[in-house]
Amino acid sequence: MPQPAATVVDGIAERAGGPSAGGSEFAPLLRTVKSQELLGRRHGWYARVIAGNALALTAVVAGLFLIGDSWWALLLAVPFAVLFARTAFIGHDAGHAQITGHKAVSRVIGLVHGNLLLGLSFSWWNAKHNRHHANPNHIEKDPDVAADVLVFTGGQAGVRQGFRRWLTRNQAWLFFPLTLLEGIALKVHGFQDLRRQSPRERAVEGTLLVAHVVIYAALLLAVLSPGKALAFAAVHQALFGLHLGLAFAPNHKGMEMPDPNGDRWGHLRRQVLTSRNIRGGVLTDWFLGGLNYQIEHHLFPSMPRPHLRLAQPLVRAHCRDLGIPYAETGLVDSYRQALRHLYEVGEPLRAE
Repeated sequence: MPQPAATVVDGIAERAGGPSAGGSEFAPLLRTVKSQELLGRRHGWYARVIAGNALALTAVVAGLFLIGDSWWALLLAVPFAVLFARTAFIGHDAGHAQITGHKAVSRVIGLVHGNLLLGLSFSWWNAKHNRHHANPNHIEKDPDVAADVLVFTGGQAGVRQGFRRWLTRNQAWLFFPLTLLEGIALKVHGFQDLRRQSPRERAVEGTLLVAHVVIYAALLLAVLSPGKALAFAAVHQALFGLHLGLAFAPNHKGMEMPDPNGDRWGHLRRQVLTSRNIRGGVLTDWFLGGLNYQIEHHLFPSMPRPHLRLAQPLVRAHCRDLGIPYAETGLVDSYRQALRHLYEVGEPLRAE
């Protein structure tokens, strides 16, 4: 049976507030949000978004065939990358049960938009992303701040050696150039994760991942010469990765990182203190896929995307009443803060 969004959030409240969520800092906010029906589904809104995205993708493909084997076709890599990011946002929302409370339907939407259309493993992404949501910015529990290409603490930086040490010294300058590789990296991670999956899951996910690669290559080679097809794919995947980097970079980098040995925060503080919102209007909402309301999204992960803006005043007021800092800034300044944090982490290595 599908699990209603309110039930999911109720479970969070109980875990955050102990045996009785009535005494938690989060419970009053949850009651207010539920009373205004902000956890209710928006099936019509998502149907329009999914249909519109599919039509736009089809239009770009049609444009490729109309232009034909010409270098001018590379101009279509730009809207194609933007639409791939829209596709990723739909998959993200499906993974959080924002679109529907029916698990099977959410999985189908995620598999189509992730595996088939993007070549990104829905199972891999969802498992990783849910761990991030449970403990954002926790150095031992959040996979998004684990030491990898980038590092986020002085302790992680201090043990870097060789080429990785050079990367850490220069990571603030390299951050956005590295995002150009993110589209390819996500595909590689998806294929690598197949070894972890059950045989049945591996068959479904693997088939769709291979189908994406085959269809993508066949589409480009049906229209473009091999050289132009390779150039189109390089530009398209690079811009897709950059777009995702622009959407995800402002959300947590440079925010509080819980002390693994310190006091345990409840759900409200754990999500609010580690997250940053981005000011803006309809264009910002569209460009960032609603992730500009990162605080609200982390507090209510199953809340439909169009309701996040409506919940924001409630969350901001609740935090103000409790004296909890509510981080909100402009888009450019959010990048400045994130890059400054990466720069400061690498500072000791540059001083050597």
